[in-house]
Amino acid sequence: MNAPYDGDRGRYPGGDPAAQAPPPAHDPYAREAGHDPYAGDPYTPAPGPDPYAQSPGQDPSAGPGHDAPHHQPAGPTAPGPSPWTSPPGPERGTAGQQDAFAHLYRDQQQPYEPQQPPHAPPAVQAPPPPQSPAFRAPEASPPPAPAPAPATGPNPELPSDPEPAPAKKSAGRASGLLKSSAVMAAGTLVSRITGFLRTLVMAAAIGVGTLNDAYQVANTLPTMIYILVGGGALNAVFIPQLVRAMKNDDDGGEGYANRLLTLVIVLLAGVTTVCVLAAPLLIRMMSAKWVSEPAQMDVAVAFARYCLPTLFFMGVHVVLGQILNARGRFGAMMWTPVLNNVVVIATFGGFIWAFGGFTSTGMDAETITPEGVRLLGIGTLLGLTVQALAMLPYLRAAGFTFRPRFDWRGHGLGKAARLAKWTFFFVLANQLGMIVVTQLATWAGTVAEKQGYPGTGITAYNYALLLWQMPQAIITVSVMTAVLPRISRAAADDDPGAVRDDISYGLRTSAVAIVPCAFAFLALGVPMATLLYGASGESGARNIGFTLMAFGLGLIPYSVQYVVLRGFYAYEDTRTPFYNTVIVATVNAAAAGASFLLLPARWAVVGMGASYGLAYIVGVGVAWKRLSRRLGGDLDGRRVTRTYARLAGAGIPAALAGGAASYGITQALGNGGLASLASLAAGGIALLAVFVLAAKRMRIEEMTAMVGMVRGRLGR
Repeated sequence: MNAPYDGDRGRYPGGDPAAQAPPPAHDPYAREAGHDPYAGDPYTPAPGPDPYAQSPGQDPSAGPGHDAPHHQPAGPTAPGPSPWTSPPGPERGTAGQQDAFAHLYRDQQQPYEPQQPPHAPPAVQAPPPPQSPAFRAPEASPPPAPAPAPATGPNPELPSDPEPAPAKKSAGRASGLLKSSAVMAAGTLVSRITGFLRTLVMAAAIGVGTLNDAYQVANTLPTMIYILVGGGALNAVFIPQLVRAMKNDDDGGEGYANRLLTLVIVLLAGVTTVCVLAAPLLIRMMSAKWVSEPAQMDVAVAFARYCLPTLFFMGVHVVLGQILNARGRFGAMMWTPVLNNVVVIATFGGFIWAFGGFTSTGMDAETITPEGVRLLGIGTLLGLTVQALAMLPYLRAAGFTFRPRFDWRGHGLGKAARLAKWTFFFVLANQLGMIVVTQLATWAGTVAEKQGYPGTGITAYNYALLLWQMPQAIITVSVMTAVLPRISRAAADDDPGAVRDDISYGLRTSAVAIVPCAFAFLALGVPMATLLYGASGESGARNIGFTLMAFGLGLIPYSVQYVVLRGFYAYEDTRTPFYNTVIVATVNAAAAGASFLLLPARWAVVGMGASYGLAYIVGVGVAWKRLSRRLGGDLDGRRVTRTYARLAGAGIPAALAGGAASYGITQALGNGGLASLASLAAGGIALLAVFVLAAKRMRIEEMTAMVGMVRGRLGR
């Protein structure tokens, strides 16, 4: 339910489509963040999820293309010295044959990140604090005295002396990959920033009430349909096949790439045509309440007919981007979503110039003109069109020429499609959960706005979700990107103890930042929202803030589940994440329904935000037990629980201090822009100071490790 496909975000509300639909990221909507095919978020397309915000491989459910809040969610290709080099370890199934899902266990390893030798430590490693021998990052113990390596290859525990020439070659290759990583990281950052600016301009132009709800639903539909029809399978199955074709085929995979691109064009062209004709039925599926609101229904259908064709350009963009990734050209897929955001920002800016801002016009579904709808619709479609067409010069530079190929039989496409069944079921569970939340949120928002409470519908839910998922995309994904290669090697070596230690390390290290962020959302959600969305009206912005507060503490189980699911992917287990997603989606839908029935309309969406976190608490409980059994009954639970409990103990007084400071400033200065900034600054400083002081008094060693990791990534 996030904005569809900005390449960064990825994720729909509900659970990676980043994300967490077949993770990332990847968002849709939240596609930005990364995107592993199973980002873990049952509804996020990847505010998550945009393939362009996170990593080249993102959460299929995160949807590619628009700017979404989420998770999630990155189309996974393995990192390594070359884009198509398989990492050591779990590449084959138990039967000894290539496993089409083998790439899923390393869904967060960027294809542009250098693969470490089996005996080397990860590229980014936080050293344990010298004063605390109790804290130990899960790393192999120091090797014994040098011994000659076996002829068959390097021993994972005994480093061998490399030849000077290969070392130079490897260093040069790693340098090139790190440069590509820097280009992609910069593109992701700019895409996230412009995607966020896009939501601010939208709110300033059409508010955060039911008119924006209509636009949000229409803009969500193409991402949902794209992911359901083939987006998840494309990232999770077909793209790895494309990489293998480049390595194994005599033509370097060009024939396979042309067949895949032709298939995607034909399939999506047909689906797009049908969907545009069926726009009224699709809108009714997303919001039954609007059927009794003729003006709202007409505007939503009009927006949908402009937005639905974007699903065609989403698919084309993803395939073209992955063809480039397979050839070692990573920048285009990360940077072209910025063009989409710029076009949409210019479109809504033009709307403000032509019709005025929302605070002056109070425009709604009944007062917006056909010209206004046409301007916003064409601008949205143009953004995705520009994003996809901008890939063509990069393809020519890479030496790829598109030639339609209709000889699809006998070239592995059918086999790949059959292997995608779990991905399809995963995505289906995500979409069904998202539809339930959208139905209830649009209904509640329509009723509440008539009662004088704007900003209480699906727009408030999506905007709050976008803000809430950012720490997960930035912090947890970064930590696990560094740790995941070790988890994968440990699983391949059948070393459950090492897998447990790495999962424990990822949980405890990411918690140092995730826990205070969760308490910050709880304490400072209102000033955050009024500062960012005040241009849409004070009342609507405050309601977004209340929703953000409700999401708040759910960030902790949301992050925990993301880390725990990496353990299943390390063992190439894709069914367990699917079952877990069904549980999370079911609990979220049921709790959202209870919020809708039991709470007043103006508070229903706030309750749905809290339901999201509740669903992940249940999901974590189930996933933890299953992974614990998989690892022999021990998942370092006491140590992990102790760390989270101590961090929460520091977070409670910090939240109280920050909330009190913020409330005092607000009471003195009001809710204007400057007042919100002062309130947020005062509350944030108070919260951070108390948290750090309390954490130091509790001697939380993981904080030192987190600081070391950040310094390492910054090169300091």
